[in-house]
Amino acid sequence: MSLLRTVNPESPADPVGLTEPSAEPRPFASRWWRDAVIYQVYVRSFADSNGDGIGDLPGIRARLPHLARLGVDAVWLTPFYASPQADGGYDVADYRAVDPLFGTLDDAVQLIDSAHGLGLRVIVDVVPNHTSDQHEWFRAALAGGPERDLYHFRQGRGTDGELPPNDWESVFGGPAWTRVADGSWYLHLFAPQQPDLNWENPAVHAEFDSILRFWLDRGVDGFRVDVAHGMVKAAGMPDIGAREQAKMIGSQVLPFFDQDGVHAIHRGWRRLLDSYEGERIGVAEAWAPSPERLALYVRPDELHQAFNFQFLTCPWDATAMRAVVDASLAATGSVGAPTTWVLSNHDVVRHLTRYGADDYAKGLRRARAAALLMLALPGSTYLYQGEELGLPEVRDLPDEARQDPSFFRTDGQDGLRDGCRVPIPWEGDRAPYGFGSGGTGEDTGTGTDTGTSTGTGTDAGTGSGTGSWLPQPASWAGLSVAAQTGAEGSTLELYRTALARRKELPGLGDGGMEWRPSPAAGVLDFVRPGFRCLLNTGTEPVELPTPGRLLVTSADLAAEGGTLTLPADTCTWWAIP
Repeated sequence: MSLLRTVNPESPADPVGLTEPSAEPRPFASRWWRDAVIYQVYVRSFADSNGDGIGDLPGIRARLPHLARLGVDAVWLTPFYASPQADGGYDVADYRAVDPLFGTLDDAVQLIDSAHGLGLRVIVDVVPNHTSDQHEWFRAALAGGPERDLYHFRQGRGTDGELPPNDWESVFGGPAWTRVADGSWYLHLFAPQQPDLNWENPAVHAEFDSILRFWLDRGVDGFRVDVAHGMVKAAGMPDIGAREQAKMIGSQVLPFFDQDGVHAIHRGWRRLLDSYEGERIGVAEAWAPSPERLALYVRPDELHQAFNFQFLTCPWDATAMRAVVDASLAATGSVGAPTTWVLSNHDVVRHLTRYGADDYAKGLRRARAAALLMLALPGSTYLYQGEELGLPEVRDLPDEARQDPSFFRTDGQDGLRDGCRVPIPWEGDRAPYGFGSGGTGEDTGTGTDTGTSTGTGTDAGTGSGTGSWLPQPASWAGLSVAAQTGAEGSTLELYRTALARRKELPGLGDGGMEWRPSPAAGVLDFVRPGFRCLLNTGTEPVELPTPGRLLVTSADLAAEGGTLTLPADTCTWWAIP
């Protein structure tokens, strides 16, 4: 009997990505967005250049070589615009200015230029559903100016207008309306500091056209459209007649989300994007109640991609996974668009923890296997920073460290988003693990090669330094970039290997796939040109004929003669004739 492993590609001399690769940058491909691997950077948690504990644009620029070596095609940056930071920058006060927390406009331009020099495209967030309450428009609206028509102000109900205009609830909890000094109410589907814009006013359209052009002129390759399903509200703003409306998002059409009117906005933006050279793209963050509704956002004259949240929320079950894959491919294929696949982002519990709960080892096995499944499917994939390191959700953050507005508005909601936003570890055996010095001058070592990652992701309040805006677990030393680089079997090397193979194999990326009959319950089996993928979601190993030449495996395999034993929670890639 032999034990099969994938062979890691040659590891770089610089494990933490501070030196640009010596190789020539990869040329930009045409129609690149149809099968791109796009890496999401949560700006304040990626890399801190000045020791204030908050990630910034110069820090990201310094770490871009890590992303180039990882093998991704593009980087998506969360908002870095001027903001009071009531919701992590998604409350924008000035869309054309960089918040001093993150750097300067010149830093942003240099980051874009450096990324392009490494063969990486840059996608930035645009937040069109709402502004900050500190935006000049809203300040003028509160003062009674004509800018009030740029938002949704309404008179309240009740004897003296003391009740909100309707029963809509904020996604962050509580009512979606706040009363102001003159007795009127304004709509905010998120935090009170994020008043919703009125897209029936032509001035709003004109302003966002100008904002998009501002950043396109500075070289960005596209926009991730925040709340792309939310800008248009149903006529008359009718009551919903139900509570806990946030739980209904993505399961049914609501009068404030997924209204048909949003598509006219996106068609206008597509025309604007197409007027620029270089295949600039729009990506919809759209929660839709069905794959068919989601496909409307990526019709040929609308946006290029839409996040596939059905895949993200799918349980660890072969039947459910196959159903989601089939429905997703059918829906986007009906309009000629690629499907996107994503497992984690800055708004959800990391998939390792979703798959394993308190069992880190089980969650890691499943997360590694899910990554290979995702990267083998037709279309484009999104990676969330730190998933290539096997980072879990941090679930024991102290209350005093939390900053997510939903935590405070729901009277102690269990860490909806802070736990996935903890800064990532780069090197060293103590927090902040090379994220930033935090002014201590410590933690500049290269880390210890531990061979495999065994961190549990717990004890966030123990052993953590003060060098990051959210405390990092003491157990993350073994999960750092430096610790995993060159370590056989590490999650980082698995991602590097898989991304390299994905680029080498002409059958991966865009194109079709074909399911094969499952060799056992809980096993997914599909082929693409010259390629076969097998995933065992069951609890027991499965024996089957060796499919071909092993390319990548998420766990060690046992093989004897022509028989392969596929362990539980394992995904494998094979080269076939």
